[in-house]
Amino acid sequence: MANIEDYIPIVGQPIIDDLKLLADRLQGKVIQHINSTAVGGGVAEILHRMVPLLRELGVDTRWDLIKGGEYFFEVTKKFHNALHGRQADITQRDFDIFMETSKKNIDEVNIYGDIIFVHDPQPIALIKKKKDNKWIWRCHIDVSEPNQKVWGFLKNFIVQYNASVFSAPSFSQKLPIRQFLISPSIDPLSDKNRELPQDVIDSVLKKYNIHTDKPIITQISRFDRLKDPLGVIEAYSQVKRYIDCQLILVGGTAADDPEGMSVLEEVKEKAASDPDIHILLLPHSDIEVNALQRVSTVMIQKSLKEGFGLTVAEALWKAKPIVASNVGGIPLQIKHKYSGLLCHSVEGAAFAIKQLLNSPQYAKKLGENGKEHIKNNFLLTRHIRDYMLLFLSLSHSEDLVYL
Repeated sequence: MANIEDYIPIVGQPIIDDLKLLADRLQGKVIQHINSTAVGGGVAEILHRMVPLLRELGVDTRWDLIKGGEYFFEVTKKFHNALHGRQADITQRDFDIFMETSKKNIDEVNIYGDIIFVHDPQPIALIKKKKDNKWIWRCHIDVSEPNQKVWGFLKNFIVQYNASVFSAPSFSQKLPIRQFLISPSIDPLSDKNRELPQDVIDSVLKKYNIHTDKPIITQISRFDRLKDPLGVIEAYSQVKRYIDCQLILVGGTAADDPEGMSVLEEVKEKAASDPDIHILLLPHSDIEVNALQRVSTVMIQKSLKEGFGLTVAEALWKAKPIVASNVGGIPLQIKHKYSGLLCHSVEGAAFAIKQLLNSPQYAKKLGENGKEHIKNNFLLTRHIRDYMLLFLSLSHSEDLVYL
């Protein structure tokens, strides 16, 4: 695990000095993060990197989980899809299941922090335990067009919080509490993003029998319908009519996502007849994911909805040209035709991929611009700074702190 000083060559000494000054102001405060899973998805990934660094800086930061069974996570997955605006058959029984599990967590989860940081809908009802401490609800989901039935249900809890945090301006909702815009981040020194020796990359290619004799198109995402892996295969098929290439679909599953394995089977079925499609289930293989990103010719992120899309930042950090959907937080990371290409359809994705494969110098320049943009805006040190400013704004109401 990297130390805070290890980030100096990347972001500069003044940035680290600022983090230390902010951390000093938070002495004596306990920050308690709560979410639903320790593995899988961007929330867990960020907390695994952020919590130790905050503790090293001297901020007493802890991380707890709620518990939930199969039915609870089936319901919260339906909520997740509905909040993204997808059609979902939400019944009263779903709300009852959510509340039954929530009541158990309200009884069992120990709330001890001065600031309680609750991530996403699964633990949202813990606000019932609010006393004199400050509570933040962190929404990692694209709620720009939410299902109103589900949003209305959750809003009854959200309004009891002291503040809410969203990832992009378009996600903001009309609420009677303070709202903050804080985008997620990647850790440049994690196994998924650090530089890799060539022999490590070669060993990963050998392990999965992947050759670099033809261009490689890669999408890395959970096997989730909102990531549109079937649409990725269709776009690749359209490209392949003109350019001999191969596709890698890399994904994992999250403990709180019961749909993952069924989506994986659908993907395998659609790809079965093409030996140039490699489907890899790599739930916790960060170095292997890193290696596959680095050998890719073009990265793609064809999400139908997206909270932020950290895989875009990961690809750009490696200076890779990327084609991505113009949804959610992705346009914050990609300026069209400057740091990547945005698309709106399967056909648009295929056209953009062909353009990058046919124009390697243009693709290279997009990747270089993208890396600089990620360095300036979406690294973990900026994220830590924003969170500490948020904590200070809640715990020192007499101070004027701006994000």
